Amino acid sequence: MIYDNLLDTDVLIWYLRGNQKAYSLIHSLEGFCISSITYMELIQGMRDKQELKILQKTLKSWNVKVIYVSEEISAKALFYMEEYFLSHSMQLADSLIGSTATTFGLRLVTANDKHYKIIKELELDIFRPKDISEINKY
Repeated sequence: MIYDNLLDTDVLIWYLRGNQKAYSLIHSLEGFCISSITYMELIQGMRDKQELKILQKTLKSWNVKVIYVSEEISAKALFYMEEYFLSHSMQLADSLIGSTATTFGLRLVTANDKHYKIIKELELDIFRPKDISEINKY
């Protein structure tokens, strides 16, 4: 299977919260990748082992490929931190997820485009969990 997309943690969190747009997006993909960082962030949100088992089963049913942090990914993330932490407050997890996408030439699907737009070589697919009309209600 050929993978084109790396999903950011926030998109999967929106799905877990029952967001219909996230549901439609995920079920429209034949398969996608996540960083091992995303997987660990999702685990941090689990309340018990049963939820973890459901997460594992769901990721498997979606044909999700987990990409583990390599030396190349780490080196690129380190570069991003040196370049962007002081000027843009880039966070560790974002640097690792962004470097995973650029290392493998994957499009990063995220609602947190502000976290990643400074990485020039990163292709972003911006996910909007709510319509403008929904945002204006608040």
